[in-house]
Amino acid sequence: MTNIYEYLGIDSGVAIVILSVSFMLLGGYLVSRITKKLKLPNVTAYIVTGILIGPYVLNLVPPDVVSGTTFLSDIAVAFIAFSTGEFFRFDILKKNGRKVLIITVMEALFAAVPVFILTFFILRLDLTFSIVLSAVATTTASTSTMMTIRQTRSRGDYVDTLLQVIALDNVLGLVIYSIAISAAATMISGEAPGLSSILIPIGKNLLVILIGAVFGFLLKLLIGGHSTDNRLIIIVAVLFTFCGICAIIDISPLLGCMFIGTIYINTTDDERLFAQINYFSPPFLLLFFVRSGINFNLGALTSKGAIGTVSLLVVGVLYFAVRIVGKYAGAFGGCVIAKKSKPVRDYLGLALIPQAGVAIGLAALAARVLGGETGSALETIILTSSILYELIGPACAKLGLHLSHSYSDKLEEIVTVPDTDETGNPKTGVELLIERIAKIQEEIPEHEVDPNEQAFTEAAEQYMQTHVPVRRQAGGLYRNRF
Repeated sequence: MTNIYEYLGIDSGVAIVILSVSFMLLGGYLVSRITKKLKLPNVTAYIVTGILIGPYVLNLVPPDVVSGTTFLSDIAVAFIAFSTGEFFRFDILKKNGRKVLIITVMEALFAAVPVFILTFFILRLDLTFSIVLSAVATTTASTSTMMTIRQTRSRGDYVDTLLQVIALDNVLGLVIYSIAISAAATMISGEAPGLSSILIPIGKNLLVILIGAVFGFLLKLLIGGHSTDNRLIIIVAVLFTFCGICAIIDISPLLGCMFIGTIYINTTDDERLFAQINYFSPPFLLLFFVRSGINFNLGALTSKGAIGTVSLLVVGVLYFAVRIVGKYAGAFGGCVIAKKSKPVRDYLGLALIPQAGVAIGLAALAARVLGGETGSALETIILTSSILYELIGPACAKLGLHLSHSYSDKLEEIVTVPDTDETGNPKTGVELLIERIAKIQEEIPEHEVDPNEQAFTEAAEQYMQTHVPVRRQAGGLYRNRF
């Protein structure tokens, strides 16, 4: 299909790149307005946008632009991982560290092992493909779950356990993935996998964790006392530098960037920096997901490629179902061993279903390492299943929060007060209502400011101070008005 640039006679490389990026950004935004009305997540909109402007429909982005933006996967992974590190707090992990570790190992293994059995032993798919796909199955998306927790203002043991499990889950998943991708790359090269194919990836991950920790302390030193604009410049420079180092040693920056965020939040307790980076990262994440949609091989869904004799559509649907069952069963079994409460045990698995950002990032990196039909098939399946996960994931997470009584829309469940007065006489409905309202007011922190709003306000104030000139006139001082 002839792309629009050839049709219009545009041969300027710069113009083509700029217009392609603008189509990706604008298209992602417009489609997200539609999916928002349908109560679907933005990730789904961005992937659909990529399909629409890709080679199968409008063909607005040439292959050269797509191949020239492979770095977006590293940048997107860095932003996602750094933000995840905010929730990896040592003081919280100390309270339930052993129990959380048991639950995390169980839910990760129960996701990976059944997927491997399904793909390799039942569907008879390629060994390298089965190994990497089962490793990616361990990861859990934190973004949609965190948004649900914030929207419902949920709290309690269920929420604390969930956040800790998600943080540890991504660490464990990245280690498993690194080992799996190294072993797969070794097998593709024709070498027999041995002990070195396991020890080398572990050593690389330990090295990247160490470098990430050093960068976390370095970030703390660089950030202190700087203005809002400079803070943003510093954190972006640090993450980009770290991604470059990871590219040199050929390893995913995800685990290291997570530890940059972990060290920073535990040594500074500065949540505003994470709010600032969350304001800055959406265009990069949008471009990454749209690009993933452009790479979505629709033709491969019904074809039987080099990985086996089963169509990728069937593989994707089965992977979707088996991972859900595995995550739930593993979380349930882990909670039983850890002796967690019944609400946590029964409903934790529901909130571990979402899988999007991290998995798509790992699939993109794996496609680059594995190459050929194997890499393309892996990315296609992860994109297909991610759309399905994003359709049901947030709803399942909210259901888990509701069934575990982590939030409620009933006033008597949100706050409890004695039903009788000091003399033992029952209180009237009005008295109970007044006491509940008063207790809620006592629990509200004084001058509570949302960190996102505060970061935005500080950025606006900094802009006004540096960009709005002050001029003298005979009558005094005045500021230029826009």
